[in-house]
Amino acid sequence: MALRIIFMGTPEFSVPTLRALKEAGHNVVAVYTQPPRPGGRRGLDLQKSPVHQAAELLGIPVLTPMNFKADDDRKQFSDFDADVAVVVAYGLLLPEAILNGTRLGCYNGHASLLPRWRGAAPIQRAIMAGDAETGMMVMKMEKGLDTGPVALTARVSIDENMTAGELHDALMLKGARLMRDAMAKLENDDLPLTVQAEEGVVYAAKIDKAETRIDFSRPSQDVHNHIRGLAPFPGAWFELEIGGKPERVKVLASERAEGMGEVGSVLDDQLTIACASGAVRLTKLQKAGGKPMLAADFLRGTPVPVGTRL
Repeated sequence: MALRIIFMGTPEFSVPTLRALKEAGHNVVAVYTQPPRPGGRRGLDLQKSPVHQAAELLGIPVLTPMNFKADDDRKQFSDFDADVAVVVAYGLLLPEAILNGTRLGCYNGHASLLPRWRGAAPIQRAIMAGDAETGMMVMKMEKGLDTGPVALTARVSIDENMTAGELHDALMLKGARLMRDAMAKLENDDLPLTVQAEEGVVYAAKIDKAETRIDFSRPSQDVHNHIRGLAPFPGAWFELEIGGKPERVKVLASERAEGMGEVGSVLDDQLTIACASGAVRLTKLQKAGGKPMLAADFLRGTPVPVGTRL
């Protein structure tokens, strides 16, 4: 028998898992997602989340409560009489009434190798820390933050120049397959659960705007990790004088390079920048309000002489 599933998710990262569960033949009885938010070109139009849009295309009822404090919202969840809830990047902490509101509980697709990188920004933090490997885990949720027992794991290598966006896409697809496999095992009463280790707990704090500026006074490896960990969003940036006034320029890709010089100075005509030790070459940039472009194209429109301090 197919499982009766409540799916809970919001961003694009969650969509492949929703589709995989539907394609596997499960009965997705409802989708919960964050309410529409202001967006569009002027920031005024209400925009449905990617999961909301996908659910409507699949003909699945969509619910968008602000939280689950109201008794009516909790009762509505319970009244779906679901076997299990599947949660992927939903964006709300779930109260115990929801965690225990289905026959088999709630299972979360989390983008790290728990207990490392519990919390809000595991993909970015893994790259910023220079991790060589991360992965997707399916865990059974409990009251603590990402503390529940782990069911299945899929590992992913982090290449030296991989950005958070590239890792996001790899984990998104890996996670969909993993959750599909987990639900098949749960359906057959064959899903293992392993308690997380007590050692090695690291929290992935939400990215703060204050930490997005590039600090070239750090070693080149740290600077490179910082850039790729924040690419493409929110984007690490430096300030450059353009047209007589300082402007922010995002760096969307970089690579480590050879070179020495005054920290933050441009060393050559390929945007190689001196760091505290070593250097980084900025390979993809974006001016405010502009399109991403390769360094050579950027320099054609915005010359940056050797010796310029960023």
